[in-house]
This record gives sequence, C-alpha cells and structure tokens, in this order.
Amino acid sequence: MVDLFQKDTAVAANQSEGDSTRPLADRLRPKTLDEVVGQDHLVGANGTLSKLIKSGRMVSLVFWGPPGCGKTTLARILAQHTDLHFEQISAIFSGVADLKKVFESARIRKQNGKGTLLFVDEIHRFNKSQQDAFLPVVEDGTITLVGATTENPSFELNAALMSRCQVMVLKRLDDEALEKLLARAEEEAGTKLPVDDAAREALKAMADGDGRYALTMAEQVFAQNEELDVEGLTALVNKRAPLYDKSDDGHYNLISALHKSVRGSDPDAALYWFARMLAGGEDPRFLARRITRMANEDIGLADPQAVQHCLVAWDTYERLGSPEGELALAQALVYVATAPKSNAVYTAYKTALRAANETGSLMPPKHILNAPTKMMKDQGYSDGYQYDHDTPEGFSGQNYFPDEMKRPQFYSPPDRGFERDINKRLSYWQKLRDQKS
Repeated sequence: MVDLFQKDTAVAANQSEGDSTRPLADRLRPKTLDEVVGQDHLVGANGTLSKLIKSGRMVSLVFWGPPGCGKTTLARILAQHTDLHFEQISAIFSGVADLKKVFESARIRKQNGKGTLLFVDEIHRFNKSQQDAFLPVVEDGTITLVGATTENPSFELNAALMSRCQVMVLKRLDDEALEKLLARAEEEAGTKLPVDDAAREALKAMADGDGRYALTMAEQVFAQNEELDVEGLTALVNKRAPLYDKSDDGHYNLISALHKSVRGSDPDAALYWFARMLAGGEDPRFLARRITRMANEDIGLADPQAVQHCLVAWDTYERLGSPEGELALAQALVYVATAPKSNAVYTAYKTALRAANETGSLMPPKHILNAPTKMMKDQGYSDGYQYDHDTPEGFSGQNYFPDEMKRPQFYSPPDRGFERDINKRLSYWQKLRDQKS
C-alpha cells in the first residue's frame, strides 16, 4: 500500500497533461487526493477515505453522490494507493457476459497472487440478479468492489451487497469548490475567464453543484473573444434542465422537502420546492394528490375546509390545464401551509388500526345490536339500548366497544383551530359519561 501523500512523479511525467485535444474537465481531473475539491469529509487529513488508505486495509466501497462531484476521480486515485490490478466497467454498457469475463480474469489473477480492484460506474443500473453475481467474488476476496452511483444505494442495491460495502457519501460542489475549479481552469488557460462578476456567479449557479459541467461551460466561454455578461453567458451555454428525474432519488427528496415545509407552516419554502418540482417536469397531478394528502394528514379537523380547497384546486387544474392550472395548486399549497396543523385524526386512525389487529374478532356489545328475530331478543340483543335522541342531553354515554375491551382513547385533538371546539364537546361528553356510569 503506497503512502497517502506520496507523489508518483514517474506516472505524472508520462501523462500528456498538455494534450489540448482532451476536454478541459478531463485535463484537470485530480490525480491526488489533495487535489480533490468539495469533499474534505472524505479526503481531508481526518477524512474517512484518507484514514482508510492510511490503515493499509482496503474494503469494498460504494461512492454515492450527484453527477460531477468526483466519484470516478476518487476511484482512479484510490487505485494508485493500492497494489491491486485496476479494472473499470460501466453498468450501462456491461452485461452478465462481461461480468463473467472480469470475474474469471480476477480469479486467475488471484491464483497468481494479485488482487483486483473493480470499479463499476453507475452500479445501480445493474438489476438485482446481476448485483447478486458480485456477492461470491466480493465475499471470497477475488475482487475489491468500488461502485459509483447517483441513486440512493439503500433503495437501488441489494441488501446483501450493501452489507459487504462501506458507503461513502459525496456532496454536490458548493460555490467555494466550483470557484477553485474555475481558478484551475484559468491557470490551465493562462488567462482569466472572460465574464463579468455577475456572469461568473451565474455560471456557478448553472453548474448546480456539478464540477464537470462547470468546466465544460468554462471551456465554451474561453473560446469567446469578448467578455460576457449574464445574458451573453446564458445565450452561449443554454441553461440546462434542473437535475431532477421523476423516477429517481431527487424526486423523493424534493417531495419530502415540500411536505415538511407545509407541515412546518412555511409557505415560502413550500412554494420554492413546488416550483423546483414543476421546473423539473413533475406531473402537476402528482403534486395535487400530495397536497390533498397533506390536508388530511397534517391539518385534518384543525381546518376542515383545507381538503375542500385542495379538491377544488385539483379540479380547477383539470379544467384549465397547464400552465394556468398550476396557480390554483399554488393557492391550495399556500392555504395548507398557513392553516392550523393537527395530525390527531391521522394518529387516531393508525392507533385504531393497530387495536383492530390486536383485538381480532371481538363482538360488539349486545345492547347496540339489532334484534330482528325472537331468538336474538332472547339472547339479549338490543336489551338496554338507549336512544340518544331521547335523553335530555342528546347523549346516552353508553359503551360501544366490545365488553371484553377496556375503553381506549384514539382521538386526542389539540386545542388548535376548529379542533378547539371539538375538544370542548369531547370533554363535555366525557363528563356526562362519567356521571351516567
């Protein structure tokens, strides 16, 4: 195992770093850990990956992070700090036959005393059975696996494979990290990036945390003969669509952020995540459905009108379509975000479900059962039933739970919104129930 900070000058000397035919992002690809930006939690002096390399004990890894954050770069650098043979494949272009060839070569290599570090890019693209193929060769040490994925590995990778790998999470590059990349690009080009300050900030914003994309845009800008402002930059590089796929992890992250913003009564944050999802191409009907769910789950009877507002907004969208219909959904979203919050009914419902499963097939008390036949009357059906409307208070206080079951309380409304009035009624009825009992 080579020391972490040892420079392999012989390798560096043989690399054609000045090859101008290669893309700028490739020419500036870090070759040592200390050149990696934005991932100090992994490659800093006390970083997880740094400590692993210093320990001299290599384990199988999964690098999880957004595009352009350095997953492939770290895998290549990692190979330089081991005495393992390095193999790289992409799950997009590889199948079972390719895996068999790689594994067979690794077995022969192992017999000759040489291990194999296999880097699999986009490993989440392999299906579950293909992922299972890695288990025996990882288990017996034929290969040390390093996978890279933009998707949440806990969703996309087999539990058995996950248990054999250490997951290392890479962050999207912040403005400071992107600025370092631009500075390196300027050093490589021997000139300042021909943009004004506002355009420079806009370029970093357009990169959206993707270092590779930032350098690709910079390469286009360097080819210009004049300084660009924001408008000129936008016209040149064309702002790409947000990093959002309705089927991937980003979808669930954003809907979680939207839901929690509503629950936290923050209409501004809710509108922001709502707009982010629409900009990413989300189906407004999905958002209408989720906003309606929020009205039931997080507002409930604290404001009984919330559900109606959501249903009307949903119906308005169906009638108007896009883009006019989205305004109705935004209005419903602001309504639920600013409404009083209560999950009392939601909690009561879940508790009642658990109780129903636990108590099985207990019969209702006989006094609340109808007795349409003489035999049922003889068995005590409807005997002692009190018609609530015939009582002075309109409330009999009778027991409606099975006789074998102690009376529970599922619904405990908070003293907020409309439920404040419900609370008063429940307290009054409980007082009557205690008196009548």
